[in-house]
Amino acid sequence: MVSQNKKGKGGAGAREEKSASARPSSRPRGNFWLHLKKPIFAVAPMSDVTDEPFRMIIAKYSRMGKAGGGPDVMWTEFISADGLCSIGKERLMHILKFTEKERPIVAQIFSANPAKIKEACEIIESLGFDGIDINMGCPDKSVEKQGAGAGLIKTPALAREIIRSAKAGVKNIPISVKTRIGYNKPEVEEWLSVILEEGVSALTVHARTRKELSDFPAQWSFVKKAVELRDKISPDTIILGNGDVKSLKEANERAKETGADGVMIGRGLFGTPWFFDSKVTEEPGPEKRLKIMLEHAKLFEKILSKDKPFDVMKKHFKAYVNGWEGARELRIKLMECDSSKDLEKVVEDYSLKDTCILKTKE
Repeated sequence: MVSQNKKGKGGAGAREEKSASARPSSRPRGNFWLHLKKPIFAVAPMSDVTDEPFRMIIAKYSRMGKAGGGPDVMWTEFISADGLCSIGKERLMHILKFTEKERPIVAQIFSANPAKIKEACEIIESLGFDGIDINMGCPDKSVEKQGAGAGLIKTPALAREIIRSAKAGVKNIPISVKTRIGYNKPEVEEWLSVILEEGVSALTVHARTRKELSDFPAQWSFVKKAVELRDKISPDTIILGNGDVKSLKEANERAKETGADGVMIGRGLFGTPWFFDSKVTEEPGPEKRLKIMLEHAKLFEKILSKDKPFDVMKKHFKAYVNGWEGARELRIKLMECDSSKDLEKVVEDYSLKDTCILKTKE
């Protein structure tokens, strides 16, 4: 899919979009990580979640780029390097669309083929991204079957080759890696040393093993060990911790207690696009939540209706609609919606009944 730059006035819907047809930004290139204030807060890459509409909503309601706002850096959904280098790449290009308001933005790729990694990095840099991240932690079986994602934890020599190929594929943007603390058991020193020895610009450590998935609490003590290892091997590498962070306050605490340069937030962003705004001291009430949810859905439909089914939005409904009496009943009706128009009608009917009053968390 090829789209042209569009300019609009105000709101999350105002888009100056970059895609396969866009020229690189006039923004100074180089290692943007060196210019970020610490602690650094990042939006995690999540498949069918961290798409352009989601990032735009976060940028707007967390006041990205403004004093007291955030995040400091955004990630895209991950994209297959092999797919990006294939004749069918146009079907994937929607993953690499972004707006200037989302900068700095990092594209995440996965593959077990060094040649494809290099080629994909060349393509991504030409699109104007600020950085490229290599996924070495995804536990999805279809990804691991290729030897990519978390599968690379078991093949450190290939992981090194992948990183070197990524570096060879870029001219002036940084390469980073996101991974886990081990495969079946914590192997922080053995595994993370491999990545750090390659001198990546940043390393995000998901504080769980591949075996643990997200079924067990994140072990942040291993993030602290990663920081200590970094100090010995690659002092200039930025370390971000990741796992189970549910508030900006907790993110600050995790960074302080581990010595990490920052924190990456994933599931904690569901239904909370204001997460990074330090000026938000109370959770917004039902009326504002429903307003933002509807705005999000319309934006999703406007940008991605040709690439993704509306059902992808439904995972967000439960997150937006919870915490007040009657929320469950409303969610049931929302799950039956097939478009933003359906959604708007359900929300309007609900509001007219004057039941939208926050009482008690379900």
